[in-house]
Amino acid sequence: MEALITLLPGDGIGPEVAAAGRQVLERIAERYGHGFEFSEQLIGGAAMDACGDPLPPDTIAACKDSNAVLLGAVGGPKWSDPNAAVRPEQGLLRLRATLGVFANLRPVSVYPELAGASPLKAAKLEGVDMIVVRELTGGIYFGEKSRTESTATDLCTYHTHEIERIVRVAARLAGERRGQLSSVDKANVLETSRLWRDVTDRVMAEEFPSIELETLLVDAAAMHLLSRPADFDVIVTENMFGDILTDEASMLAGSLGMLPSASLGDSAHGLYEPIHGSAPDLAGKGIANPCGTIASVAMLLRHSLALLDEANQVEQAIASVINSGARTADIATAADQSLSTQDMTAAILAELG
Repeated sequence: MEALITLLPGDGIGPEVAAAGRQVLERIAERYGHGFEFSEQLIGGAAMDACGDPLPPDTIAACKDSNAVLLGAVGGPKWSDPNAAVRPEQGLLRLRATLGVFANLRPVSVYPELAGASPLKAAKLEGVDMIVVRELTGGIYFGEKSRTESTATDLCTYHTHEIERIVRVAARLAGERRGQLSSVDKANVLETSRLWRDVTDRVMAEEFPSIELETLLVDAAAMHLLSRPADFDVIVTENMFGDILTDEASMLAGSLGMLPSASLGDSAHGLYEPIHGSAPDLAGKGIANPCGTIASVAMLLRHSLALLDEANQVEQAIASVINSGARTADIATAADQSLSTQDMTAAILAELG
């Protein structure tokens, strides 16, 4: 298979983990006889430093021309002034909107060997295997904003069609899994959530009657993620709630560094990235966990390139390395020897053969 993949290393630890992802893609191409070409482009703070724009035109063009996009991370203290007119995160938001990737898939599962890395008791983590489907291009992050000396507003808007399409994505995933969908809103307070609930109830009743639907307020969902995480199969929610809940859910797996994500639209073209941020305190030290990025590579192979065997091999390689005792600092206990980013990547490459 021939494919063009755009790499967006970004800021902080982004270049380090993106390099690990590229190495895995190159190994897969070599092993299976694929022809992967790479186009590396700027985004975020690095792009601002180079040309004053967190998402330059060349980056947009490369992303549109490619089969898939692999992102490292954006942001950092150098560009952290919240009052600045231009910020690194604006580049990522614009990229999502430009590519039309409205569905963010964040799988959360727990390796038994890493149960000790989670703050939860191991008994709570048995059987945890869920996917959070976050609406990605609507809601308060994309609403109109205003600011005066004494007031500020962020407008949260959702349209019926935005809710319908994300619920359909989540329901289809639930149909391929355990047949359970949890819809998370704040319908006791927010008008957007009341619309979300009404549309979700209608779509599920009319189109997916065999799927078991559970409706939760976001505060209850946050509590149940810690008290009964194994009960969840697929969770669907709006943009901001999904952002917060998936960071919480990462603690089930022991570290933000373990979890991948895929952002998909109506086409196979997708944006893939670990859910962690740029971690500027770790940048340049060679200790960042590459597993979330490498697991994102597996999602890229599966969803954008339809290379299912290759995707499974990458996921199995990560599992084998974790099972063997390999640990980066974020998932290591006092008794473990921590591996560098490159050493963990090398271990996974070795498993791939």
